Amino acid sequence: MADDSATHLPAEPAPLGLIGLAVAALVLGVTDLGWASAADKSLMIPWTVFLGATAQLIAGIIDFRRANIFGATAFTTYSLLWYAVSLTLVITIFSDVAFDLDHYAYGLIGFLVFSLILTAASAMTNTVLFVVLLGIDAAIFFLVGQLLGGWPTEPVGVSLLAVSASSFYGAAAVLLNRMAGKTVLPVGPALWKPAG
Repeated sequence: MADDSATHLPAEPAPLGLIGLAVAALVLGVTDLGWASAADKSLMIPWTVFLGATAQLIAGIIDFRRANIFGATAFTTYSLLWYAVSLTLVITIFSDVAFDLDHYAYGLIGFLVFSLILTAASAMTNTVLFVVLLGIDAAIFFLVGQLLGGWPTEPVGVSLLAVSASSFYGAAAVLLNRMAGKTVLPVGPALWKPAG
């Protein structure tokens, strides 16, 4: 049975969104590093759709209802990115047409611009979220380099594993700190407080 003190707090969707991100990034990261076979990338799609995309979409919708502009914007936009990545995997895996993935790369460049804005905003929240966003920025940057410049997949994989590890930590911190009613795992201070 749940502790009554924890059940009276408003719902906190961040652990759901961060766990979804952590697992999806882990699945893609180990594949990019060659630790798991990339022979059948279709097996990654359930993880990217249900955890990367859907879990973050649910978390983002809840954050909209809670008037948390950062959580709502970050979770919903990244969920849509995961849906786009997943659909790209479906199209390229299950079609015999030869694709030019430059369109995908340019879409990622556009999303990287937005992700950098979110990274600046995350600096006003806490250190853990800032680290998560930096990892996402690096992963997108290296993926664009892979698509347009033929860069190796390993930097994407390393970046995704960093995203996964920091997201697992963030999810654990929010969940445990909320349930305990005190700081069990620190998330660090905001790194930027604009003068006003």
